[in-house]
Amino acid sequence: MDNPYTTLFGKVPAQMIPRSQQAALVTDSFLAQSPSQQVYVVTGVRGSGKTVFMTDVSRSLARDDRWAIEELSIEQDLLVGLAARLSNQKGLSRLFLEAKIDLSFFGLGVHVQGAQPITDVGVALERMLEVLKRANRRLLITIDEVVNNAHMRLFASTFQILVRKDLPVFLLMTGPYENIESLQNEKTLTFLYRAPKIRLEPLGIRSIATNYARAFGIDRERALKMARRTNGYSFAFQLLGHLVWERKGLTEQTLEEYKAQLFELSYDKIWSELSPGDRRVTYGIACAVSPKVQDIRTYLGLESNQLSPYRRRLINKGIVDGTQRGRMSFTLPCFDEYVLERYGEDELLI
Repeated sequence: MDNPYTTLFGKVPAQMIPRSQQAALVTDSFLAQSPSQQVYVVTGVRGSGKTVFMTDVSRSLARDDRWAIEELSIEQDLLVGLAARLSNQKGLSRLFLEAKIDLSFFGLGVHVQGAQPITDVGVALERMLEVLKRANRRLLITIDEVVNNAHMRLFASTFQILVRKDLPVFLLMTGPYENIESLQNEKTLTFLYRAPKIRLEPLGIRSIATNYARAFGIDRERALKMARRTNGYSFAFQLLGHLVWERKGLTEQTLEEYKAQLFELSYDKIWSELSPGDRRVTYGIACAVSPKVQDIRTYLGLESNQLSPYRRRLINKGIVDGTQRGRMSFTLPCFDEYVLERYGEDELLI
């Protein structure tokens, strides 16, 4: 058999633990006759499975032939890109042609006899969605790893108008906390601030153990030991499974390789996106005598009001677990070791 685990970010692995409850929340909302929500924002630490979750929801809705699914790239003109994809989608192009929607101004398709070319892409999308509505069709747009750029701001503003006009358009987008926050804080995009957010928490250790036990044919106790090494971090679950499969067993060498790849493939990127203050606080968590907030503040020499903003941000980023009152600990496996390697005593004094 091929290795059922993958270390490629965004790739749907053969072995995965579905987030069924959260996925059902989105699909049930979108499938409702009168949807109460038309947009969901999926966030979580890098490697938490945001892209896989989005793909899972998309595939679920795609099984219903009333749905058109379009994935857009944040690096392109999102509105023109959406119009192009819709106009070329099998089964929809005929509907748009019959409705005499002429997109030749944008270089899409050919001129429609007897129709005036549409020169505003927002108007074009509105006309196309009106056609879908009459045909009892719905459109799901997915955008992965959103950023606050001009393309995204214009798209979000247009999407807001389309929703206000009661058109059958739905949006599912993913991104790290700081990117989502930046976009939501745009004054003209208040609807995104109110949009429901799905934060991907760590996977259940027991679910991971069950998966490992089945995949490797090992007993429950050994599977639990493996699972605990992942801390429920989705990428760690895939990485450890991948390495154990390739090396045909969990050895000390496998664990060293696991840690090295975890640091290089995931934590380096997470670390690069932390502010100097965030890094300093993570160092305090790694060095303090206990995970109590009081001990971390004492080690760093910070007052409560000085630590609180960093604590809140690190929790929102998915790096720190704040579920236990008065305590702070890392959600990521071996992250304390990573921090100690990357952050020296001399850096703490800067």
